[in-house]
Amino acid sequence: MITILLQPLVRDFAENKDIARDIREKTLMPALARADKITIDFAGVNGATQSFIHALISDALRKYGSDVLEHIIFRNCNDTIRVIITIVTEYMQES
Repeated sequence: MITILLQPLVRDFAENKDIARDIREKTLMPALARADKITIDFAGVNGATQSFIHALISDALRKYGSDVLEHIIFRNCNDTIRVIITIVTEYMQES
C-alpha cells in the first residue's frame, strides 16, 4: 500500500493543478499500473478545489473505470472535500 500525504505538498488548501498532475503522474498512476492500493491522505488539508481533485483522479477513472475506486482510499477528508470527490467521481462515471 502506498500513502500519499497531501498536506506537505499543498499545505491546508489543495488548489494547484500542477501539483495534482505531478502526484498523478509520478505516484498514483504508476501505483495503479502495479495494482497497488493507494491511500490519499487529506490530514491537515481543510479544502480542495474541484479542479484539483479532477486533475488528481480523473485519468485513473478514465483509464480503469469506476473499479479503480476499489484501489484508492480517501482518508481524513472533511465533509466538503468528500462532496467534491463524490462530484468528480460521479461526473467521470457518467462521461
